[in-house]
Amino acid sequence: MKLLSLLTACLMAANVYAQTPLYEEKNGQLRLTTEGAMHFAQLPLKCMQHEFPYKTGIVFPDSSLIRPPKTYHPAFYGCFDWHSSVHGHWMLIRLLKTFPDLPNATLIRKKLSENLSADNIRTELQIFRGKDNKGFERIYGWSWLLQLQSELMTWNDPLARELRHNIAPLAWFFSKAYQDFLKKIAYPIRVGEHTNLAFGLRLAWDYAALSNDTSLQSSIRDAAMRFYAKDRDCPATWEPGGYDFLSPCLEEADLMWRILPAAGYQRWVKAFLPGLFEKDSQLFRIATVNDRTDGKLVHLDGLNLSRAWCLYGIARHAGANSNAIREMANRHLHAALPHVASGDYAGEHWLATFAVYALTVEY
Repeated sequence: MKLLSLLTACLMAANVYAQTPLYEEKNGQLRLTTEGAMHFAQLPLKCMQHEFPYKTGIVFPDSSLIRPPKTYHPAFYGCFDWHSSVHGHWMLIRLLKTFPDLPNATLIRKKLSENLSADNIRTELQIFRGKDNKGFERIYGWSWLLQLQSELMTWNDPLARELRHNIAPLAWFFSKAYQDFLKKIAYPIRVGEHTNLAFGLRLAWDYAALSNDTSLQSSIRDAAMRFYAKDRDCPATWEPGGYDFLSPCLEEADLMWRILPAAGYQRWVKAFLPGLFEKDSQLFRIATVNDRTDGKLVHLDGLNLSRAWCLYGIARHAGANSNAIREMANRHLHAALPHVASGDYAGEHWLATFAVYALTVEY
């Protein structure tokens, strides 16, 4: 019966996808439509105030935190885990900004106001201030919170002004925590999951540049140059790993166009990913997902989406082979988008964020 229900849900999702123009092509890049925004918005709306199942990552210093996660994560308790909740909120804000006339805009605003209150953010901050949880959600969750604040800072709306005021103490705390961490870390973190350093730095960089946080910018630039400036011949043929939702090679390449001057980046990226500039490049073939009910294996749907946004950025700044690289990005999106709403919570609680980011990101 469970298998039949899941199959029915998948068929329904596929039918919606087939009949609804979720995206359109503009200037060689796939972009989100209003219909796609409505479709994807349903996923975080469904889970952002859904308490269980929940996967915690905190350290319990004593028995005081052995209680429902909503009591110590009153803002970000839904969508299975803290970071997925954070970027689900980011996604809804991005959609409201981009498509202000969404039919469900009133509901989205209501839920954002309820979750992102000043009191709730003050409670969230308490976890990070404890000595046992200084590294909680480092790097991924920190970075998405900064991205959420960036989205609010670029939205000219009364709700945005209220929410960014509420979130400012947590964003400020993460900025300082990032700077402290980058002073201490001796080696880059080159993995395909949450702790990938390059991905975190690119989101944090965008926040720092927008907010004129020059101390954070300087810290990120120093770390990027220290860890990545001399990199050559990234072993892209080793990718993907079985649990990846980020590409170590592409995330690094997508960070460095923010750090290096244009001509310097073009030289660097051709040395770093020479195979990407070969005719009919065989790098970065579409990742295969064999079980979308497995929370780890479904990561590979996210990998196809995150590869797309990296490839778009590289195509824009590499100075060569841009059409072929952009088409590679489009192929990844075409492969992944039908599976964002798979009917299983393992992917549905987070994949819409990656889809919306890939379909709306600006360079």
